[in-house]
Amino acid sequence: MVSDADVQAQLGQTLKGTNLDFLSAEKYEGKVRDNYMRDGRRLLVTTDKLSAFDRIITTIPFKGQVLNQISMFWFDLTKDICPSYLIDSPDPNVAYGENCEPLMVEMVVRGYITGSTGTSLWYKYNTEERRNIY
Repeated sequence: MVSDADVQAQLGQTLKGTNLDFLSAEKYEGKVRDNYMRDGRRLLVTTDKLSAFDRIITTIPFKGQVLNQISMFWFDLTKDICPSYLIDSPDPNVAYGENCEPLMVEMVVRGYITGSTGTSLWYKYNTEERRNIY
């Protein structure tokens, strides 16, 4: 567990982005991850940026490390079920693997659906806007 003092000491040391020109690789910056592609391989550096409504609003100490290590946990846990792109994680913020075509599927798993505005799923289900969508 990281202490409050350790987090406070790191507030000015967050990872906002990378510049790894020495890799001579094509760079793509996502909202949170910097991607470097070369020779069919990809290096992903997970930064400490926090985004909301498609805007970077701040950075949080250790956020990138936590996100990357959660991914590494699940890649390791599921490696016997299905293959992944992952080759190695040489740093707590870094994943290295084969460049591949993504499967464009996104889902949000929630234990409940709530809200009262027109953008909430609860509102959409109540007004039948989300029923029979397929």
